Amino acid sequence: MNSRKYAAEAIGTFWLTFGGCGSAVIAAGFPQVGIGLLGVSLAFGLTVLTMAYAIGHVSGCHLNPAVTVGLAAGGRFPTGEILPYVAAQVVGAVVGAGMLYLIAKGAPGFDLAKGFASNGYGDNSPGKYGLMSALIAEVLLTMMFLFVIMGATHGKAPAGFAPIAIGLGLTLIHLISIPITNTSVNPARSTGPALFVGGWALQQLWLFWLAPLIGGALGGFIYRWLSDEPSADVVGGTKPGSSG
Repeated sequence: MNSRKYAAEAIGTFWLTFGGCGSAVIAAGFPQVGIGLLGVSLAFGLTVLTMAYAIGHVSGCHLNPAVTVGLAAGGRFPTGEILPYVAAQVVGAVVGAGMLYLIAKGAPGFDLAKGFASNGYGDNSPGKYGLMSALIAEVLLTMMFLFVIMGATHGKAPAGFAPIAIGLGLTLIHLISIPITNTSVNPARSTGPALFVGGWALQQLWLFWLAPLIGGALGGFIYRWLSDEPSADVVGGTKPGSSG
């Protein structure tokens, strides 16, 4: 049933947003035992890896509108399913951000103005990177993420290892780009926190939809051209671990 796929996507994207952004909001700078940039990067990768094994056989575990669009561009996903998948992902991300807010606001000194793991550029970039740098980084890294996903879930790839490659790929992406944009490569993940922060986060949200969607489509097209044969259809979960 399609409703089960959509529910799986919502739950998986909830976990990605809650776990990844939660690590940044709650644990990254915690005194003495803060997990820092490396820990946050690993947390995002672990959310994908764990959910890929949990729901990959149900929905394909996209967890990311850019992944869904990229898989469609690569011939792995029906275009008619894009909108319901994206809607489920956004719902999951918003609920994940909401639950994180309910927990995080219980700490003394909690302040949404600190960013709440939102993505941004210019003055709202962790490293004060400008719009063009943010645009290039998000397009390029999402493109390469789709390249990894398409390859890891190819019919000739070693069976059962796709979630590991994809999870580590997302970890690497965060290690590179947290200083640039706080790392999006996922419009749903960006939307959840931005709705709570408002202001600048919503004003800059357009970039974190546009750039990942372009990058995802490019990655799907390029791998489709490169590949020598069609891969297994991930819609039904025959190849778990297609997430982001």
